[in-house]
Amino acid sequence: MLLIMGLGEQMIAWPDGFCAGLAARGFHVIRFDNRDIGLSTWLDDLGQVDVPALFAGDLSSVRYGLSDMAADTAGLLGALGVRRAHLAGVSMGGMIAQLVAVERPDLVASLASIMSTTGDRSVGQSTLDDVSLLMPRPDADRDAAIAADASLYRLIGSPGFEISDEYLVSFATAKVDRAYHPAGTARQFAAIVAAADRTPSLRTLKVPTVVIHGEADRLVDVSGGRATATAVPGAELILIPGMGHDLPEGAWGRIIDAITTNAATA
Repeated sequence: MLLIMGLGEQMIAWPDGFCAGLAARGFHVIRFDNRDIGLSTWLDDLGQVDVPALFAGDLSSVRYGLSDMAADTAGLLGALGVRRAHLAGVSMGGMIAQLVAVERPDLVASLASIMSTTGDRSVGQSTLDDVSLLMPRPDADRDAAIAADASLYRLIGSPGFEISDEYLVSFATAKVDRAYHPAGTARQFAAIVAAADRTPSLRTLKVPTVVIHGEADRLVDVSGGRATATAVPGAELILIPGMGHDLPEGAWGRIIDAITTNAATA
């Protein structure tokens, strides 16, 4: 079971307990840092993204695409000697998982697309007033970086599940202390912005697919999940009331059940 994380998030954003829950169902669980984040390769030599220009629609500073990140994922499976894997991706990770299934179907036993979307700009759009909050500040010191991350997840997290401020600060601290790389987040964000609509290619998939989305997601509107499930033939859609753009512990059981039930059909 290969877990693919979202924008700017390290592999530790897949909580240990969540991974243990999947392992308890008999899966060998793999989590990893995407390119440009965490302890993976940082691609600063490619140059910076002009974030204000990107928000204005200028894609000239995009440095790589989601297909490159899908190729990274396929390469990781090859390096580990894994011939086929069940893929589960959240947010940008769901987009990457979708592309691996499209571009390397031989590697994919099942697909779980979580809090993600199709790339169709008419669905899955953020309802946040200021999407730039997703961009960590390059000049932030440790305390400011921790505070900003905790604040972001107070904003986009799950209103229907209890999550303490202490947990959010502890989680943010672990991420900042492990690795803090705002330039990588910007390049990943640029890859998302530049991505084409995947709807036509998703219609060609023949892999068991489950689409999971929180009904209270403010970052990727639930319409993105609905569109994904509509596009993939035979996909099951599971909507979780009160869940936002995170993995609240209170929803782990339902998410794990959905992922493993879908995988069992492969």
